[in-house]
Amino acid sequence: MEIAVVGGGLMGHGIALVLALAGHGVRLTDTRPETRAAVPGLMASALATLREAGATPEGWDETRLSQAVRIEADLAATVAGAGLVIEAITENPEAKRALFAELDRLCGPETILASNTSYLDVFPLMPDSRQARALVMHWYTPPYIIDLVDVVPGPGTDPSVIAAMSDLVVGLGQKPVVLKRFVPGYIANRIQQAISAEVFHLLDEGYASPREIDEAMIHGLSLRIAILGHLAKADFTGLELTQRALANGSYAPPPQRERSETLDALCAEGRTGVMAGKGYFDWGGRDPADLFRERDRKLLALKAAMAGIGRMEGT
Repeated sequence: MEIAVVGGGLMGHGIALVLALAGHGVRLTDTRPETRAAVPGLMASALATLREAGATPEGWDETRLSQAVRIEADLAATVAGAGLVIEAITENPEAKRALFAELDRLCGPETILASNTSYLDVFPLMPDSRQARALVMHWYTPPYIIDLVDVVPGPGTDPSVIAAMSDLVVGLGQKPVVLKRFVPGYIANRIQQAISAEVFHLLDEGYASPREIDEAMIHGLSLRIAILGHLAKADFTGLELTQRALANGSYAPPPQRERSETLDALCAEGRTGVMAGKGYFDWGGRDPADLFRERDRKLLALKAAMAGIGRMEGT
């Protein structure tokens, strides 16, 4: 299938790489010339990391990748004849509305429009005539390593479109999770937001340091979640214990907050994360590109180990 990706930033170039490695012809565009210029290098760097880990099909190199993913300056040339158009632009409703109106004009009636939005309900932003062939397909960063893809119908989406796009995701070697209807953040991001609320509470109230919180996450939750998830873990704990914990009211969620004092203080100091060299942690003045490559290598090693270990799964 010929697939167009509109938006070449953090997610768009990674999605294009995933599609190309699965054998699809891909055309990618972005309104910013500097982003278009950066895309080949970003994809080549990610491809090199995947090749080091033995996680690419035979015969892939920069030359083949440049042939598989065509960078276009013009939107019309990007989407001409595409069976699927994936929107991966900024999370701005009006920008998305304008793009969907333009795609409606440029695309044939059978073209499927998919949005990679994380939180926005994009269906009211799309023309009525496109609703039957519109959906959300939401990847996670980095999309060439993290297999989860949320597949979400709108109120008017044809079920056959959801089935076809789920099959496409499986063909990419990734894992589609099909929701019954749209909810902001889907499943993983909503759970992550709940975790973040508790983490900010623990930090701001002085219960623990960033290091201690991450140690608890890595050495406590993550090890079990990797093979059990949450609900299967409850089965192993025993559901009566879960009932008692709910009945005892032993946990009270923190009050909803719109800011975190510790987060605000870090941002005010310019400690905004890896790209700035410091965030909750000091990253030792290392080149951010090196840090991202190390993250990717470790994720790939973990992914390979987990593939060998497997998960525990009931029916």
